Amino acid sequence: MLLSGAEIIIEEIISHDVDTIFGYPGGNVIDIYDVLYKNAHRLNHILTAHEQGAAHAADAYARVSGKTGVVIATSGPGATNLVTGIANAYLDSIPVVFITGNVPVDMLGRDSFQEIDIMGVTLPIVKHSYVVRDVGALGDTLDEAFLIAGSGRKGPVLVDIPKSVQLEKCAYEPRVKDSGTDGTAAPSRFDRLDAAVEMINNSKRPFIYCGGGVVASDTGFAVEELSNRLGAPVGTSLMGVGSVPYSFERCLGMCGMHGRYASNVAKTEADLIIALGVRFSDRATGNTHEYAKNTAVLHVDADAAEVGKNVGVDVSLCGNLKEILPEIANRVAPKQNSSWQERIRELKAAGSEPPGDGFTPKGIIKHVNRFFGSDAPVATDVGQHQMWVAQYYEFEKPRKLITSGGLGAMGFGLGAAIGACLASSRQRTVLFTSEGSFGMNLTEMATAVTYDLPITIILINNGVLGMMRQLQTLFFDGRYSQTTLERKTDFPAMAKAFGARGETATSLAELDEALKNDSGCDGPCLIDCMIDKDEMVLPMIPTGSAFKDMLTR
Repeated sequence: MLLSGAEIIIEEIISHDVDTIFGYPGGNVIDIYDVLYKNAHRLNHILTAHEQGAAHAADAYARVSGKTGVVIATSGPGATNLVTGIANAYLDSIPVVFITGNVPVDMLGRDSFQEIDIMGVTLPIVKHSYVVRDVGALGDTLDEAFLIAGSGRKGPVLVDIPKSVQLEKCAYEPRVKDSGTDGTAAPSRFDRLDAAVEMINNSKRPFIYCGGGVVASDTGFAVEELSNRLGAPVGTSLMGVGSVPYSFERCLGMCGMHGRYASNVAKTEADLIIALGVRFSDRATGNTHEYAKNTAVLHVDADAAEVGKNVGVDVSLCGNLKEILPEIANRVAPKQNSSWQERIRELKAAGSEPPGDGFTPKGIIKHVNRFFGSDAPVATDVGQHQMWVAQYYEFEKPRKLITSGGLGAMGFGLGAAIGACLASSRQRTVLFTSEGSFGMNLTEMATAVTYDLPITIILINNGVLGMMRQLQTLFFDGRYSQTTLERKTDFPAMAKAFGARGETATSLAELDEALKNDSGCDGPCLIDCMIDKDEMVLPMIPTGSAFKDMLTR
């Protein structure tokens, strides 16, 4: 059949099992939006308040659903507004296809109105990118873009499509989509699998370290099986939180700069770190010269480029965790490791924290956790509240924590909560944020209200840029340069102005009452929780320091 480029774009999106996309119209994508209008019964489009919000929403949609997210934006400022969202998806390995319009092909390179070389701008922060100059190549290009975004180590792909290509027509026939392979070798082809098994069998104090790759590959069940077989504790990176249930007896929680005491210490005392789908970022390792200094490292990852990049590795396996982990678990010898397990119990007891009573960050998060249980998607912005959620919220399932890990993008949260809510069939979604992060993209409240999205926003409000104030307190002799906000924003009133519900809580009783009121609300609700400005995230390993330098008070 003869279709225009704009029609091919919509057909390709639908053919890749995408039911919801995000975006904002403009002159150089107006033809795509015209076709979208005619196909509204086949494809749901969410109009956000800003392109960055669309990018974060599509990112979160992909995290929660396991599908590939899709964003459409126009040329020029529409495209450049996506940059933070593209970078966020890139650093967290999230599959999103970003479709941008551009000026007609014969106008490219002439500094035309709203022309920008978005491929050049985003080249370092995409898995792959295209500029489509021929409508005959459009279908194959989009097909390839989806395949690249969703295979191997997943990530964002940019497809820039000039307006003339959207208007031109060519023959197009829908094709049966080949899901392809993961792009990695089957475990039987790994010549180092035997070496990995031998390394595990020889260890007496193994420690399993899970990252976002475990969540992305849905292999938490295999991690539990391996942990049970080896009697090995499990720690996670920030991106790996939820990969194994919080209640799993050997789960020690998050490692790293603000990781749990038991998890960090156990990792340093292990004689083998079995690293699964992690990239050993600086926030996870601290001083790399000290990290795993006396510990062997087995690294299993989908991306060979990560092996040995940040820390030394003794044995590595590159491929699909879903294929490799069961193979390892079947081959390794069962272990008792009674002394190691006793040591883990000691560390958990020593690292036990006081009850989260009172209107503290821990108390607030635990209270919200009990109210919503383990099924609600939980998005965060970036800062102290993000670390408190990772420490205290008891995630029992993967794909429930939606947070900006690698980029640490303040302003991620509200767009992400929108995407997470839609991906979970409008299930009540929780957003933990702070006044610093929330202020960056609060215009997306208009989107949440317009679509009646059941999002409960827990604004942990201390009146300061909390993480920066903490650093200034600990390392800059209390010189609080530009971190005391002194803003007079009435956030509950602001929420009401947008058409949402807004309340203030100064105690757990008031928080409980607000949560009960909000549970019967169809749309978004904001609860402003006022806390002390000097609350800190602890434990903390100072930047560039080793685990032995961990501050616990």
